[in-house]
Amino acid sequence: MHFTSEQALDDGVLEREFTLGEVPGILWTPDSASASAPVPLILLSPPPLGLRKTYPRLVARARHAAADGFATAAIELPGSGDRPRLPGAERALSDLRRALEAGEPVNDETIDTLILPLVDKAVPEWQAALDAILALPQINGPVGYSGGVISIGTRLAVVEPRISAAVLFAGSFVPRAMFEEARQVTIPLHVLLQWDDEGNDRQAALDLFDALGYL
Repeated sequence: MHFTSEQALDDGVLEREFTLGEVPGILWTPDSASASAPVPLILLSPPPLGLRKTYPRLVARARHAAADGFATAAIELPGSGDRPRLPGAERALSDLRRALEAGEPVNDETIDTLILPLVDKAVPEWQAALDAILALPQINGPVGYSGGVISIGTRLAVVEPRISAAVLFAGSFVPRAMFEEARQVTIPLHVLLQWDDEGNDRQAALDLFDALGYL
């Protein structure tokens, strides 16, 4: 992990931008992180719009968490911001938009092409970021996860034992393969869905929620 900038926000939160290989990210730590006891960590996963576009909402959540004694971190998702686009993603996104504009259902192949490569690449990057952040002396567990894409959070909840609880933001399209993974989740979850957002696939979110509650 290489820190590239540092600034103290007006409420005493320390904000540091970093790179981890090709992945940029931001780490926020509260004043209490300089004390003898290390602080717990929340991973803030942004939507696939880029860290810069989503910065205002991320830093607001980071400030709120810092007031409660938590460090927070966000990384740029694959294909977002200035990162290279994932193979097939642009075409799948175009197919998705055409289907939505025509009022047609989005087929499974389009959803798989758009979401599964993102999950496959993002989850190991989150795990690498977690390795680096937990190596810092001022940060320790427990670790929580908060954000979307919901398929990323679902996969992390299954494969990453250091995450002890998660808040999942529903609404993004869900590949069928993720429903089987959802049945393996055993940590405490809180799922949020913007019920009246016409851009959300409400039924897919409800179906995934039912799968998460399978155990």
